[in-house]
Amino acid sequence: MGALSHLRVLDLSRVLAGPWSGQILADLGAEVIKVERPGNGDDTRAWGPPFLKDAYGENTSEAAYYLSANRNKESVTIDFTRPEGQKLVRDLAAKSDILIENFKVGGLAAYGLDYESLREVNPELIYCSITGFGQTGPYAARAGYDFMIQGLGGLMSLTGRPEGDEGAGPVKVGVAVTDILTGLYSTVAILAALAHRDHDGGGQHIDMALLDVQVACLANQAMNYLTTGVAPKRLGNAHPNIVPYQDFPTADGDFILTVGNDGQFRKFAEVAGQPQWAVDPRFATNKVRVANRAELIPLIRQATVFKTTAEWVSQLERVGVPCGPINDLAQVFADPQVKARGLVMELPHVLAGMVPQVASPIRLSKTPVEYRSAPPLLGEHTVQVLRGVLGLGPDSVAALKAAGVI
Repeated sequence: MGALSHLRVLDLSRVLAGPWSGQILADLGAEVIKVERPGNGDDTRAWGPPFLKDAYGENTSEAAYYLSANRNKESVTIDFTRPEGQKLVRDLAAKSDILIENFKVGGLAAYGLDYESLREVNPELIYCSITGFGQTGPYAARAGYDFMIQGLGGLMSLTGRPEGDEGAGPVKVGVAVTDILTGLYSTVAILAALAHRDHDGGGQHIDMALLDVQVACLANQAMNYLTTGVAPKRLGNAHPNIVPYQDFPTADGDFILTVGNDGQFRKFAEVAGQPQWAVDPRFATNKVRVANRAELIPLIRQATVFKTTAEWVSQLERVGVPCGPINDLAQVFADPQVKARGLVMELPHVLAGMVPQVASPIRLSKTPVEYRSAPPLLGEHTVQVLRGVLGLGPDSVAALKAAGVI
């Protein structure tokens, strides 16, 4: 039994931040019922190519994007713009512990599915709202998407080549990291609300905003600004507070060097055949290396090109200097450590036989993550949930289906 197998989650969210949180809870054992629009479902179902291939190599209806965030869930299609559909969702909420939604502020109030309405039918409900800008403030009514928030929230001002370099300019992160981080923070908030409910009783409303999360995750760069009043600039792959901590060219490509302290720098200098760097007053400590970055980095680049990536990684690992290659995804999933940790697995899928999945990184010794089912087809579990959870009879389900409510 998973750690959260005693919980039921009603997932009204779509795209990534909300579904990511729902998938984490599902992996931990919670029963997650994903409510989708009849006919279309989660927007990401159509966000392809690529699509999952069937046994004959033909595209199925399932986009790879959707498959990344919806395993272990049951899909129920309900049109809650109609009174009959609203009642179904309210009845499900009455029997759930957690509800996740990412509609615009006030968007569910018109259907009687907002927190204030649902707390009347279930005072113990933990209701997590995820929006671009939160429930309050001058931007609250705006829609928010990851790419836009990466720009507005400052991340892109820190990401990309330095001004003056070829190709300089702001660059987004290659994964929708603001959505992912919001899903993670939402999960933490939900678990905190559960702990409070177990201790004092009563549910609560969680107000999560992509912008809030993005600003919070500026971390040391935010503090660099707040303590100095000077906005950090883009440094490419370099680190604002540590040198050397970036990519360097090799004889056959590039590698990452992450020197975290002065002892590691001394060992690196010895492997590089330049032991004098470690005692040079310009480079002997991290503080002066940061100040003299412009002098040191070209010297290192001149040295690293004489060995292959594999040679650098092997020689530096032997002396305890952190470093590594820059892998593409084919190399990532072929990596022996990734394989040893079981980060790729497969689940049975009705259209494709099997569907690949990236495993959860959570490792619990007593209540391990469960992989019960592949991401569901649209409406795959509608009848099962309405009959099993709500106790509707076959005639009632048939009437709802005939009316187009489900």
